[in-house]
Amino acid sequence: MTLKIKFMEKMEFHKANLPHFQQPGQAYFVTWNLQDAIPAKALNDYTEKLKQLRISLDFAIKSNLPPEQVNALRFDYNILRKKTMKAMEDLLHLKNKCIVDLSRPDNTTIVQDALCYWEGKKLKNYALCVMPNHVHWVFRLFEKDISGKSVWLDDILKSVKQYSATQINQLEKQKGTLWHKESWDTTIRDERHLYEAIEYTRNNPVAAGLVSDRNDWKGTLVFE
Repeated sequence: MTLKIKFMEKMEFHKANLPHFQQPGQAYFVTWNLQDAIPAKALNDYTEKLKQLRISLDFAIKSNLPPEQVNALRFDYNILRKKTMKAMEDLLHLKNKCIVDLSRPDNTTIVQDALCYWEGKKLKNYALCVMPNHVHWVFRLFEKDISGKSVWLDDILKSVKQYSATQINQLEKQKGTLWHKESWDTTIRDERHLYEAIEYTRNNPVAAGLVSDRNDWKGTLVFE
């Protein structure tokens, strides 16, 4: 598997509770969950600290502070981000009853179809896993679509979430918000990082105690 890493020289910044950095041509590992999968206040402390650290890091970079100061802030940010994602994953694996069960076959198909819709048009898929209350997705954006327009992560996620939410709500005969507004996106750094993201995605059902063999989980798709 050969991956051309696109270094982030120009980025879009979307302000929400979490910082998001985007670059056409970049590969990503993205996770998002159902709106009620995690208690509203459960990750507040983590996300607030992450936001403040990101602000400090950005200020340090723009102010041309000494490299050792910038690297120290970047190290602290990355460590806290890993802790936050681990806490989130632990909460998601508690198997609390949510508004819908994404592992229901029809719901799984809807999400998988949404994730595969832009394949070959705006992105290349590597792996995805639809869990009962969240989704893991590893893919690479194209720099340009067939019309020559830049491909941005925010637009892709909005499209996927809107379509899947509409279809699942219709199927479940319900209304209202399906997905949590936030997504956790990690930029893929190199071949090793890509491999680890794919393996994490494939092994997630085993880690959650849903199956003993990862190949038994019907919500997982791996692409060549």
